[in-house]
Amino acid sequence: MRAMLLDQPGRPLRLGELPRGAPGRGQILVRVVACGVCRTDLHICDGDLAFVRSPIVPGHEIVGRVEAAGDGVSSITVGQRVGVPWLGWTCGRCGYCATGRENLCDSARFTGYHLDGGYAEYAVADARYSFALPEVYDDAAAAPLLCAGLIGYRSLVAAGDARRLGIYGFGAAAHIVCQVAVWQGREVYAFTRPGDTSAQGFARKLGARWAADSTALPPEQLDAAIVFAPVGALVPASLRATAKGGTVVCAGIHMSEIPAFSYDLLWGERKIVSVANLTRRDGVEFLALAPQVPVRSEVETFPLARANEALARVREGRINGAAVLLTTEQD
Repeated sequence: MRAMLLDQPGRPLRLGELPRGAPGRGQILVRVVACGVCRTDLHICDGDLAFVRSPIVPGHEIVGRVEAAGDGVSSITVGQRVGVPWLGWTCGRCGYCATGRENLCDSARFTGYHLDGGYAEYAVADARYSFALPEVYDDAAAAPLLCAGLIGYRSLVAAGDARRLGIYGFGAAAHIVCQVAVWQGREVYAFTRPGDTSAQGFARKLGARWAADSTALPPEQLDAAIVFAPVGALVPASLRATAKGGTVVCAGIHMSEIPAFSYDLLWGERKIVSVANLTRRDGVEFLALAPQVPVRSEVETFPLARANEALARVREGRINGAAVLLTTEQD
């Protein structure tokens, strides 16, 4: 099968051939149709996260059809369309798993990082960590729901019942969260890279009440803020924009160093929390919610072989919405 392979951080992915995997007990073989390009993929490719194996097939927003199922798989059938997210396996026995916090499992394995992911024509996945997808979404539109949507949803829940919500970094996750928040009756304030008027217009189109550079203060204090951009300096900036008792949610898996800041930005019972990974409950809840909003994924598609171009566009902030690789498209 064709696959895009990362041999070493900092190097471009290379198009190669790998044997098509076979599902073991509890696993499924998925014929990949679409795979979203996530900022976490960038962190892996750029070396922001520890490199755990070489080569690795990135990609953890996988949409495809089940080609084969291993022994013990009863919840998923051959031919069914499924989505495979970042969380690919947990031990099921540790204190985190036993208390509904499988996202924190110390032994967890992640799709496209420890396990070969969806920048390929086929992927093997644990059936327990694969989701049935709402039929209202086509393959490309469904892909961003599996990380941008799920992590965004978990971040929104962590923000509590905030009426005035700030979103720092208006990329794939933000464009989904914005729609959900507006549907819930919240006021959304969008913060983008300085000068990125395209992203600001996109945010307003999706219902944001206000959009401006990340260096600006909003016209009203925020009840909570979600920081999607991996820029540590945005933590004190978002605290400065948040009212007493508010929450700042750090939603990324990696962030540059947070600079020192005056205690008065935190005082007044403001809180800083992080969001790590996702749980299967997040997946079930969000995939049931998305069609009700309805969430509409804005996507730009690329053939599998142009994965490096898609990654570069995401890195440079030149995608409104999400980038998605299609294995059925050719150069």
